[in-house]
Amino acid sequence: MANITSVKAIQILDSRGLPTVSCRVETDDGLSAVSKVPSGASTGEREALELRDGGNEYLGKGVLKAVKNINTKLADVLIGMDARNQFEIDQALIDLDGTPAKKNLGANAILAASIATLRSGAKSAKLPLYEHVNNLYCSKFKANKQLSLPVPMLNIINGGEHANNNIDIQEFMVMPIGAQSFNECMQWAIEIYGALKSLLASKGLSTAVGDEGGFAPDLKSNQEAIELILKSIEDCGLEAGKDIVLALDCAASEFFKDG
Repeated sequence: MANITSVKAIQILDSRGLPTVSCRVETDDGLSAVSKVPSGASTGEREALELRDGGNEYLGKGVLKAVKNINTKLADVLIGMDARNQFEIDQALIDLDGTPAKKNLGANAILAASIATLRSGAKSAKLPLYEHVNNLYCSKFKANKQLSLPVPMLNIINGGEHANNNIDIQEFMVMPIGAQSFNECMQWAIEIYGALKSLLASKGLSTAVGDEGGFAPDLKSNQEAIELILKSIEDCGLEAGKDIVLALDCAASEFFKDG
């Protein structure tokens, strides 16, 4: 069995030094798993609500309300459920909140509990997480899908709310679609990142980084950012459109303030 016996959350600090939620789920087979919820500097207008405490502590960014929701309301629902039944668990959490934007319990509370449960279920099934997710999908939708790991999207130029510069688009990313392994994906991305740094420096542009680690120079346009990335790909002996494709997170809801 893999029935949930304990659900406990705490407030931790994320990579920006701001509070976020961590959740530990334990099961009756003696296993446990932990989740740590990410958070963005900007949130889209239609994104689920990230519950923050407000007030003075941590600049109003505390998450003790979300932590309390996990340790009380969510724990009451989850304890006794089978951690391997992820769809049932997620539906129970959604129903408990009762709002499309997760405004009552907080999306950060629900996500933390969901991820910790998912990892617990994978451990109980003695499977890697990605294989457990694939099995859940195939079982739910009666599908037989070949296993494949996602292609990473790596943010190498920051703009918008992620950087103090004049670029509108928030994230300029590269996706190594031609790589044969995740290791090769990361190798290519690091090489492109290094080539971009050298290119920026050669043009007298800033190599300071933004909120998510991408470079944050002042440029003439968003198009120039794309052209710099394409040149960096070429400098690494790679081909844009074949080895590497570009991806953008425009965060368009951040383009205008107050209408």
